[in-house]
Amino acid sequence: MILRFTLPFRTAWGQRLVVCGSEPSLGSWNLDHALSLNYQPAAGTWSQEISLPDEQPGTVEYKYVLLDERDGGKHWEWGPNRSIHYDGRQFSRVVLADYWRPAAQPENELHTAAFTKALMRRPAPAAKADKPAARLAESVVRFQLAAPRVDSDHQLCVLGSDPALGAWDARKAVILSDKAYPTWTADVALEHPDRTTQYKYGIWDPQEKKIVHLETGDDRLIAPSAERKTLRVLADETFRYPNGPWRGAGVALPVFALRSRRGLGVGEFPDLKLLVDWAVSTGLKMVQILPINDTTATHTWVDSYPYAAISVFALHPQYLNLDAIAPLAAAADQQELDRQREALNARDFVDYEPVMAAKWALLKKLYQQEKKRFLADPAFHAFRAQQQSWLLPYAAFCALRERFGTADFSQWPQEFRQPHNLEQFVDENQPHFDEVGLHFFTQFHLDKQLLEAVEYARQHGVVLKGDLPIGIYRHSVDAWTQPELYHMDQQAGAPPDDFSTTGQNWRFPTYNWERMAQDGYAWWKQRMSHLARYFDALRIDHILGFFRIWEMPAHSVEGLLGHFSPALPLSRQEVEQRLGWFDFGRLCEPYIRWHMLRDIFKEQAEGVKNEFLQDVGYGAFLLKEGYRTQREIEAAFEQKIAAEPGATEHFVWLRTGLYKLCNEVLFVQTGPDEFHPRITVDKSYSFRELHEPDRHRMADIYHDFFYRRHEDFWRAQGLVKLPPVRYATDMLICGEDLGMVPASVPGVMKALGMLGLNIQRMPADPNVEFGHPDAAPYLSVVSPGSHDMSTVRGWWEEDPARTQRFFEHLLGHWGETAPYHCEPWVAREITVQHLHSPAMWAIFPLQDLLAMDADLRRANPQDEQINVPSNPQHFWKYRLHLPLEELAGEMDFNGQVRQLIAESGRDRNQ
Repeated sequence: MILRFTLPFRTAWGQRLVVCGSEPSLGSWNLDHALSLNYQPAAGTWSQEISLPDEQPGTVEYKYVLLDERDGGKHWEWGPNRSIHYDGRQFSRVVLADYWRPAAQPENELHTAAFTKALMRRPAPAAKADKPAARLAESVVRFQLAAPRVDSDHQLCVLGSDPALGAWDARKAVILSDKAYPTWTADVALEHPDRTTQYKYGIWDPQEKKIVHLETGDDRLIAPSAERKTLRVLADETFRYPNGPWRGAGVALPVFALRSRRGLGVGEFPDLKLLVDWAVSTGLKMVQILPINDTTATHTWVDSYPYAAISVFALHPQYLNLDAIAPLAAAADQQELDRQREALNARDFVDYEPVMAAKWALLKKLYQQEKKRFLADPAFHAFRAQQQSWLLPYAAFCALRERFGTADFSQWPQEFRQPHNLEQFVDENQPHFDEVGLHFFTQFHLDKQLLEAVEYARQHGVVLKGDLPIGIYRHSVDAWTQPELYHMDQQAGAPPDDFSTTGQNWRFPTYNWERMAQDGYAWWKQRMSHLARYFDALRIDHILGFFRIWEMPAHSVEGLLGHFSPALPLSRQEVEQRLGWFDFGRLCEPYIRWHMLRDIFKEQAEGVKNEFLQDVGYGAFLLKEGYRTQREIEAAFEQKIAAEPGATEHFVWLRTGLYKLCNEVLFVQTGPDEFHPRITVDKSYSFRELHEPDRHRMADIYHDFFYRRHEDFWRAQGLVKLPPVRYATDMLICGEDLGMVPASVPGVMKALGMLGLNIQRMPADPNVEFGHPDAAPYLSVVSPGSHDMSTVRGWWEEDPARTQRFFEHLLGHWGETAPYHCEPWVAREITVQHLHSPAMWAIFPLQDLLAMDADLRRANPQDEQINVPSNPQHFWKYRLHLPLEELAGEMDFNGQVRQLIAESGRDRNQ
């Protein structure tokens, strides 16, 4: 039997096409031995054929590859492997009419899990083609279209000029099978194969038995053929929708912020079902949450920070609903649960410590009550076997954290500082088993409850979107078990931006990318696969970290003394050549003068000088021993605050001023002959007090270093690190690409089909004050804000002059005075503006949607902000003030939201 490949493709000189696949004649997936295709200039197609055995059926998997001899490029077409099932007893020849599947096409993202598993989920049994199977001797055409954008209430059909395709009678269209969804197929024996056949695909309503959408554009054509016993496979790739690209809207709210009557002072996984119900009632198609991993390190409110997980796999016990596990057998325990629920739910915020104390106390009782049944449950043993690579070390880590009173494993007894004999440690026969068994029990039920919510969302056509933190916590299971994957002596963060003028220091270790590359980024792939267990879409926090991360030495507290890593540092010789001189003391050590002390510390300057500085002559000062670094200053002031807590505010002010002195350098040294310009150096006293020619030269060095020198280098970094993460799963990937964005980032993200983020208040274009949602590209998410920002109402009141400019320039109210408060009609205009953006997704913090209703929104907008990035000690305690059960009953408001979404066209699937 003959299998013929044909592909229309225009190449440039030095390029050629090959097909690589599962057959030996296709190289057995070895690209060096792939089948070369021949080019027919007249037809503009590449083709070649191979022979296959005709004694029995078989399947061939393959993919096209563009080889570029000019630069050695090997470009595989986008998408999963192609597959063709052949039967030589029925056909003597199979002709594949394929089309090249380019990367970076918007339609590609419709093949992600967000669409195939949720939005367009097909729960019904596969539909069968209307036409009977072709007879043995006939020439058969297989219509094959990749079309994920067909919801469960519709089917795909084909209509054409041949009588076998209905002769353009829409009532006789051929229904395609969704057995291989998102690919649809139908085998048809044309009645007039010797004539040119015209055809189009359509969307079929099986209830009405009619075509609701016939694709736009010219008719597709099938060339006449006199061949018999031939299967022609028309592998069409794109349905041409009359309504344009698909667009949807979603809501963002952390799980901990959900409020329901059954919760225990905090949002829980079953509450996601209530949020999904509300989303469905309003036409919203996505629910976006923050990270949900376990952050239990100190058993204090500090653990409320969701980006400092002690495990990138384990779920946080705060999200567990106790009632869903089993009723508490003891009446007193049930009464305690009811009492705690009433008390904690009465608070207008998440009171983290009492909530967790109550949950742990009752969880331990439930564990003892259910222990026997739990340990005999086959479902638990299946869960343990499937998840053991992370579950066993996590349970052991938690047990040791409790035993030794700290998650800092460097303080544990020596024998436990590295994980040893974990299988033995967590064995059920160990006398201490309950120390680990409790965590097995908790994670099993968390996983079960979350999966139930995930399935509920998918069944209702709602995408659940998770959040991937860029870093890992220093005192975590991940650092304990695989320290070689991280630079434990460094700290990750972010350079200065609108969130924080001194940068952000997350205190997480940075990644050892060289070590991660040695096993093909296995840790990242495992992490992504685990997230895909729960999510069909994912937000990657600070995606810029895959290009370069802001890295700070261990002695830094603030972020100004950091540097990008990896980077191309300057040598001493290069600095000297470009600046004209090199004085290490002037360039790399804190520049401190008396007038600076007066400026920073005002009337207390003399006292600061006497206590913390030493005079080195010529009007210059050095910080004294014990105060030379920010970390030393931090430790010294912790002692001062502990000794005089009443003077805390003064000490914090004083400490901040001393941090400023540490930052007064022009270059940060990272190696014996490696120097980086200090970020935002132009805002320093040290820079301003250079001679004018030196200022100009320094400014040129700075601009070149941060905006020109690294573009190709950082682009290459992203193209190496991101593909293993992007293609580890079929999730829809969105990147949080705010801040100091290298020019190469948007192009790399587009090439990999990753959606960018557009926040109106943080425009990507540095030449505009506010971004307009209309300017967002299709492959992006638009949003009026994020969890790291004040809400629209809060922002509106921060700076009246800026608000006035926004009111006139973005909302179009020229010559009018902006209201002092963000009135409901203003919030509505901002919402509508985002809904009508061309972006694939418009996602709104729930607080910003509620801002459209004067009766539903919270009284004080300041109480609605989730995080304050400039405050590293921020307590993450926000909780929705309305129970979701009550929100579901707000028919007028819900109807308004639904109407706005419908008017924007974001409610349509077809």
